[in-house]
Amino acid sequence: MSNDDEAEGMTLYDAVGGMPFFEQLVDAFYEGIEHDPVLRPLYPDDDMAGAKRRLSLFLGQYWGGPTTYMEERGHPMLRMRHAPFHVGPTERDHWLLHMAAAVERCTPPGEIRDMLMGYFVPAAEHMRNDSTLNIVKP
Repeated sequence: MSNDDEAEGMTLYDAVGGMPFFEQLVDAFYEGIEHDPVLRPLYPDDDMAGAKRRLSLFLGQYWGGPTTYMEERGHPMLRMRHAPFHVGPTERDHWLLHMAAAVERCTPPGEIRDMLMGYFVPAAEHMRNDSTLNIVKP
């Protein structure tokens, strides 16, 4: 997306082709989650489809799409919604691993990929709800 796109009111949502892109991105992300021993236990078996739908709607809305997420669930309140789950450095890193792989799979190198990851990296850190230091041992 160039400055000309922004001046014309084009959102990232528009630039990627709308909701089908976010559904594809979330499907690719959850392919990693399905077999992740750290994150998979955090997702109830009977709500995987719901989790995918909610994340797709949230991301679409965040990037300029329809406000369906807000209409159905209210304000995102991401930290509060994730509070029941332990999210430490390990969970954050696994989440980012799968999201980065999904972004790489669904976007070519360039501005859109950079914008997505520029959001996902700090968002994943923001979801942490423990005070464990992320210390790398020699």
